[in-house]
Amino acid sequence: MNLEALLHQVEKPSRYIGGEINTFSKEIGDDTIRFCFAFPDVYEVGMSHLGMQIIYSLLNQQKDVFCERTFSPWPDMEALMRENHYKLFSLETKSSIGDMDILGFTLQYELSYTNILNMLNLSGISLYSKDRHDREPLIIAGGPCAYNPEPIADFVDIFFIGEAEEVLLEFLEVYRPYKSGQISKNEMLLKAANIPGLYVPKFYQPTYDESGILLGYQRTEAVPEKISKRFIRNFDEGFTLETMIVPFADIVHDRAMIELFRGCTKGCRFCQAGMLYRPIRERKPETVINTIDKILSSTGFEEISLTSLSTMDYSKIGPLVTDLVEKYEKENISLSLPSLRLDSFSIDVVKEIQKVKKTGLTFAPEAGTQRLRDVINKGVTEANILDTYKNIFSLGWHRVKLYFMIGLPTETTEDLDGISEIANLGTFTFKQVKPEYMKKSVQVTVSTSCFVPKPFTPFQWMAQETVDGFYSKINHLKTKLLNKKVVYNYHDPVTSVLEGVFARGDRRLSKVIETAYFKGCKFDGWAEFFKPKLWDEALKECGIDPDFYTSRERSFDEFLPWDIIDAGINKQYLISEYQKALNADSTADCRDGCTGCGLNVNLIGGPC
Repeated sequence: MNLEALLHQVEKPSRYIGGEINTFSKEIGDDTIRFCFAFPDVYEVGMSHLGMQIIYSLLNQQKDVFCERTFSPWPDMEALMRENHYKLFSLETKSSIGDMDILGFTLQYELSYTNILNMLNLSGISLYSKDRHDREPLIIAGGPCAYNPEPIADFVDIFFIGEAEEVLLEFLEVYRPYKSGQISKNEMLLKAANIPGLYVPKFYQPTYDESGILLGYQRTEAVPEKISKRFIRNFDEGFTLETMIVPFADIVHDRAMIELFRGCTKGCRFCQAGMLYRPIRERKPETVINTIDKILSSTGFEEISLTSLSTMDYSKIGPLVTDLVEKYEKENISLSLPSLRLDSFSIDVVKEIQKVKKTGLTFAPEAGTQRLRDVINKGVTEANILDTYKNIFSLGWHRVKLYFMIGLPTETTEDLDGISEIANLGTFTFKQVKPEYMKKSVQVTVSTSCFVPKPFTPFQWMAQETVDGFYSKINHLKTKLLNKKVVYNYHDPVTSVLEGVFARGDRRLSKVIETAYFKGCKFDGWAEFFKPKLWDEALKECGIDPDFYTSRERSFDEFLPWDIIDAGINKQYLISEYQKALNADSTADCRDGCTGCGLNVNLIGGPC
């Protein structure tokens, strides 16, 4: 492959050259397990994914494993590759992906599914797992979308349910005998299926009734009835990322990252991650600081991001931020805290952060009225919102971003109007409390996304709003958000409804994805490449009504495609939360007392 000739003809050639700081190079022997981490999106997005950095480092610390990387080539590069008959390659060795032993995809977003097929096709790998011979790579997948694996179950050999670093090395123990020819592929898959946390779809055949509703799965081998998620019990003592790959070009999140904790105790009813990543597990402050030292010394990053679902809920966030600012202020290394919650906003912490650099502030009230925030159990009050405005504007901030969802269960016109009222409250409060030296004008940016009901949340049974319904709500907001100091952005409802199809879809959607792909669908999450007409054609040709998966309300006794997965959350708890939502009753934070989600009984065997 004459890669250099291609690089002169494409946008951002640094996407394809590899060799970045802290990448691995290994001698490949007969016993080397060649693993390729595949991110089904462009390099800049994939390289910003912390999970990729963790798996890359973990696997490359194993003597007989060489983990390489590949990403979706941008359309200009793909066109040249196909024109020149080049296969998709790894960044580390420029080897064809088809020469790998294992190809591992991360499933972060449902609209990346066609990119998975495109990457397989570019590699010359059979799309369907049933068609792959032993010389083709084993296709595995994990990530949040794996909690409903069914829409792509026909393409994937093994799904990893939960935190991959907990089970990956255990899986390699059953892969090695297959690699050395001691056991067949089917024997290896059967052994894998009996490892907790691994789902092998070929051993589970779905059955449906006459109306198309799933009845359950028929097991064709001696495999578990349910697949239990895997997670690291002691997060502080688990695998810790101590270095990161440093890209040659800018990426979406170009900074040092460390997780303070995993899990969440808030119980927001729309939030799949908050349900799936339970229980909450924190790292000790000294572990965080020591790890940051190692990452910074090996990368040269000038910004530290403390990541988690809700960073400000870290029990020692104040002292930790003070220590980090004091330690790195002289080196002009800044600190950022994503995922800020209005109800846990600490002005003291933000004062510390701004000593080095005044980073942007983003908050998510999610809903416009207290009633609807109680429905979704957001736990944010009007007082929280006002206090946050006063605090940040008095400290000299003049820009703030607010995220809301539209189409939430029980939403009314009054709830939509409340979004405008919260935005206007920001501009009004700025005038009251801004410092005398502040000459800049305030800007409040309001962004709305379209609500998608997700598996393992209390709203998993609810109907999703239609495309027309979403547009009606957006148009209403446009008539209300007329303040010149307020900017309004919104997400395309068409993509959100398609996301809703695959979020709660079943195995029959594999054919739809394949059909859409061969019609030309890929990079569906990118507005400039999304082709809704082709998706409509694919759905019709496959005899699939998208409303069956989106705007149809399910009964509590219906068997759901993901009921084969045990995420640790008791279904009765989700039903209870569903009913409380309809009454706008809130549920307390887990830290204030167990709310009975069932996790401690199902997976831990004791209190969280």
